[in-house]
Amino acid sequence: MRIAVDVMGGDHAPDEIIQGCQDAIESFDDIQLTLVGDKARIPSQLTKDERISVIHTEEKIESEDEPVRAVRRKKQSSMVLAVQEVKEKRADAAISAGNTGALMTAGLLHIGRLKGIERPALAPMLPSLESQGFLLLDVGANMDAKPSHLVQYAVMGSKYMQYVRGVQSPSVGLLNVGTEAGKGSELTKEVYDQLQSAPVSFVGNVEARDLLSGAADVVVCDGFSGNLVLKSIEGTALSLFSLLKQELTSSMKNKLAAGVLKPSFKAVKEQMDYSEYGGAGLFGLKAPVIKAHGSSDARAVVSAIRQARTMVLERVVETIAEEVSKMNDEKE
Repeated sequence: MRIAVDVMGGDHAPDEIIQGCQDAIESFDDIQLTLVGDKARIPSQLTKDERISVIHTEEKIESEDEPVRAVRRKKQSSMVLAVQEVKEKRADAAISAGNTGALMTAGLLHIGRLKGIERPALAPMLPSLESQGFLLLDVGANMDAKPSHLVQYAVMGSKYMQYVRGVQSPSVGLLNVGTEAGKGSELTKEVYDQLQSAPVSFVGNVEARDLLSGAADVVVCDGFSGNLVLKSIEGTALSLFSLLKQELTSSMKNKLAAGVLKPSFKAVKEQMDYSEYGGAGLFGLKAPVIKAHGSSDARAVVSAIRQARTMVLERVVETIAEEVSKMNDEKE
């Protein structure tokens, strides 16, 4: 299979993205990569590799660019060209660590939605106290949502966890302000009722404070709420590790204790590290498109490529399309 990678997007592009691509080629013998970006920045040993091809462009979409305008005007940008490789069937999946809104726009304009999907969702894997983590969707693709959108998110997320993460009968929870069935807004009340008859293992409402404890394998919500949760988790993790580092280096006694506990701290950091979970899938498109974290390092890029590879091998997009079609037929 071939995967197109935008090597110009992200905080550490292109060096970390390129290193991740090189590591991925060494790790997976069944992939070919199309690197889209400035050829002058790509090491010559990579351009000579028979499993790597390069599409040269110096144009890129910046993080501050307005998504729709950028995709329409910067047609030769690395992100747009990577997505177009999928559109033209020259690649099976696309990956970018660049502007999230622009990647969603490019995916919708050039690849398109699956039949029956009303709104695509942006869905990252987030760490939990249980090693497998949980899938949260949507985290910002759609700020406003209808009940039917969230039900489709649940179906898409459930199939992803089953086929990509290997979770049998993934549990699905609805993000809410309380666990009782009658809690929440009109949206969540309606979604709660619909999820009870949806083809998923619905476990009811879950509260934000229980997410990291593994309350559910898949958690669905509108994009506004999901983005707040995502940024809160990221900010809390960064602040916590910063506070621990500050405290553990504040005295000689604490430094000695930190030295003894270093392996344990490293294990905790690895379990809570986003780079182990790949990127956020843009669920609902006709082909796999992965939004890698903006600050992705080489290891995170390898994880994103692994994620895209598994989605292609396990036919996740096709499976989602089949499930949504069945669900829509039953409604009719």
